[in-house]
Amino acid sequence: MVRQPSVNAQHRPPLSIDRIIDAALRIVDGQGLARLTMRRLGDALEVEAMAIYHHLPRGKEQLLDALVTHVAAAPAPPPADAAAWRDALRRWAAAYRERLLEHAGVLPLVVTRRNPAALTETAASLREILRRGGVPEQDALVAAHTLLGYVIGHAALEARGTPRAGEGDPDPAWRHRFDAGLNLVLNAI
Repeated sequence: MVRQPSVNAQHRPPLSIDRIIDAALRIVDGQGLARLTMRRLGDALEVEAMAIYHHLPRGKEQLLDALVTHVAAAPAPPPADAAAWRDALRRWAAAYRERLLEHAGVLPLVVTRRNPAALTETAASLREILRRGGVPEQDALVAAHTLLGYVIGHAALEARGTPRAGEGDPDPAWRHRFDAGLNLVLNAI
């Protein structure tokens, strides 16, 4: 007996890595990282879990790496005026913090997984802004790493200390502490 595709299967977009990552993010953001299983992901995508392995042959390990890359790779756009490099980095840092907090369930992976490629483009964009702003190459390398580490570390601490959605209001002091620390980092460069 040949299994006929369901009505939903006939009208949904084909399975792709982008669809898989989006669905995985919805699970992690809504239920937490511990609830992400290939079976649950297959259910969310309305496919058999084994269909996911066609796109991610290394399975869950490859999926977790893809989540880190999706969330953590956020290059900073270069400023129109190279002299405005601090403002450009300040805008990037605020947006990157928001991005990380929006996907706080992925933050433990960003902090602990060995996936340096996920941050390479982001760090390179920060270094280039600094270099164009007149910071010597070696100092720009160190400063880009420091800035990236500050934003990721602060977001990780903030996510730990902030109630989950619907469980209370976030403490506005986190934003103040972030801005104050960011000013210290940027002014030290």
